Amino acid sequence: MKNFFISFLATLAGIWFSLFLAFFAFLLIIAAAMASSFKSPTVKIEKESVLKIDLSGEILDTNPKIDVMSIIRNREAGWQLLSDITGSIVAAASDDRIEGIVIDCESSSAGLAQRTAIIEALKKFKKEAPEKWIYAYSDMYTQGDYYIASTADSIFINPVGQVDIHGLSATTLYYHQLLQKIGVDVQVVKVGTYKSAVEPFILDGMSEPSREQQQLYLDNIWRTVSGHIAESRGVDTTTVNKWADGFVFAKDAKEYPAMKLVDALAYRHEFDKKIAGLTGHDKAKDIDYVTPSAYAKANELNKVGNGKGAEIAILYACGEITDYDGDGIVASDLVPQILGLAENEDIDALVMYVNSPGGSAFASEQIWEALQQFKKISGKPFYVSMSDYAASGGYYISCGADRIFAQPVTLTGSIGIFGLIPNAHKLLSDKLGVNTGTVKTNANGNFPSLMEPMTESQMAAMQSYVERGYELFTARCAEGRGIPQDSIKKIGEGRVWDGSEALKLGLVDELGGLDAAITAMAKELNVETYTISTYPNAKQEWYAAILEAGGELKASMVRDELGDMADLYDTIRRIKGMSTLQARMDFTQLSL
Repeated sequence: MKNFFISFLATLAGIWFSLFLAFFAFLLIIAAAMASSFKSPTVKIEKESVLKIDLSGEILDTNPKIDVMSIIRNREAGWQLLSDITGSIVAAASDDRIEGIVIDCESSSAGLAQRTAIIEALKKFKKEAPEKWIYAYSDMYTQGDYYIASTADSIFINPVGQVDIHGLSATTLYYHQLLQKIGVDVQVVKVGTYKSAVEPFILDGMSEPSREQQQLYLDNIWRTVSGHIAESRGVDTTTVNKWADGFVFAKDAKEYPAMKLVDALAYRHEFDKKIAGLTGHDKAKDIDYVTPSAYAKANELNKVGNGKGAEIAILYACGEITDYDGDGIVASDLVPQILGLAENEDIDALVMYVNSPGGSAFASEQIWEALQQFKKISGKPFYVSMSDYAASGGYYISCGADRIFAQPVTLTGSIGIFGLIPNAHKLLSDKLGVNTGTVKTNANGNFPSLMEPMTESQMAAMQSYVERGYELFTARCAEGRGIPQDSIKKIGEGRVWDGSEALKLGLVDELGGLDAAITAMAKELNVETYTISTYPNAKQEWYAAILEAGGELKASMVRDELGDMADLYDTIRRIKGMSTLQARMDFTQLSL
């Protein structure tokens, strides 16, 4: 028996030791893979090179967290930074080594303001380097990619390719019937006739105020998009709308040149041969293509001139606004960052880049106050550059800036507050057979409760709470914009505005992207040379990434199983993690 236990214990020890070695080896494999993925190879830009803008995958504002699962699977990163794209385009105009630009359109994922920023960079390239060329090619142009490609000097397409132009739409999912079927009642308190973010949970379809606001900003945004395409292609907007209404994707590509949709038909190898000839090569394989990320590594895109005139800090505020955790704008992380910048003597000014539909009203107030402290402590200028969204909480954190820049296609405003309090009594009792018994010392001892509906007094208290939040929100906007609070309330009401309308209403100061905001800031600082520094630092420790890998794997598996229902899963997860009081725009998907 003694020998048995000794043998048994030895076997257990061997198993545990083997598991330890396997786990340690797993960590080493991940570490090695991550180390190799983050090596920055030396990039040399050759003479007669071509900057290749590859419109495929995601275009992001900031570096994402380390994707351990992609590293393990040895997958290429399916994203690129917007700043690398726009910065390399502008810098290439004065770079003698770059002959021209090729826009390779392969169905990218990007917001309208992000695409507009690329267009602005391409226009600047054409203005500053008229002797250089921009050519675009695709087998099939999506509408979003065509919006960018239309800026090119010439557009080429595969002889059996397609161009898809169909206009804009915005789609909202309504969950009211689903919630009724499972026995969940969502109790809503809100301020703002147009604050339609609550509608998916209490209505079965779109309200008239929601339809009114969406129709206005969609029409305005489409006017901007179609106007750019028309100007670039030498046609009028009536023609572009005929394309949108005429199913041009179904037409024979041979008709496209006569319609002025494209300039020429060419198979990819024929297009490559043309580019080879333009760069003095006989064969396409000899073309020296340079990607924006490689160009950024080889050049100091963060410097204008010698960079010694001033240092302008760019603070990225992207994603949903939360109090303490999340992947977007986390107040508990961003507030200390802002206060740190206020004490940073190395920077001369701050530009905050906002791409957010809003979120927690409490978190938005904390960020607004921290930015006010930045202005008070540092005495330095503070601008905001709005991207695709700067709505509700996104506008809240922006409204105190000295100057606000927005793109015509930016969605902003949505000045309103709401709260969602689910009541799952029917789900628990009628559907699942679960009943509750509560003992309390006071009438509201268990408030808020998911197990029972609110009383009239509780509902009144919540409404008062929301209205007080709206008063504070509109007061912040009035103070920041120099507009009477009553006037802010008239253009508030939770209504979403496009950038062009926001300019007319005084919600923003100027139309333009981040580059325009930086240029204006440099002018205010009275400098011609400056350095750009970005915050927050996106670096992530390797061990944190490994710990998150399990959660990423779970989320990935759930999404794969849900398929087309993954968006519903994401919405439910967002609601679950929401704070009580929300300054957030609609749960609407804008389709380009």
